[in-house]
Amino acid sequence: MAYLENYRKLSEDFSVLADFVVVYIAEAHPSDGWAINGNVQLPNHKSMGERIFATQKMLSMRPQYCPVLMDLMHNECQTAFAAMPQRLYIVQDGVIVYKGAQGPTGYKINEVQDWLTSYQK
Repeated sequence: MAYLENYRKLSEDFSVLADFVVVYIAEAHPSDGWAINGNVQLPNHKSMGERIFATQKMLSMRPQYCPVLMDLMHNECQTAFAAMPQRLYIVQDGVIVYKGAQGPTGYKINEVQDWLTSYQK
């Protein structure tokens, strides 16, 4: 979850230039699936209530500087943006201008920072 701290900092640093949002999707490493030791232990969400609880848990550990939305239980956002387990996008005037690779290895917050810095000039 360290990536969330970096995202929060980026959203603070560039808040005058861009709007930021986090979309909470399905658990990447659920306790009843591909669990990782030392990770927060949350099961696959079986209801919107469970997803809300998981989102609140995440925010209690890593507060964000931007709005946090939740994908619906059919995971439309996750599917449309191929976002599992995490992914970065920049959308400008309704057009995707940056599409990062899927995380965790493709999650490169520095590429988003570089894009925003160039755009700012």
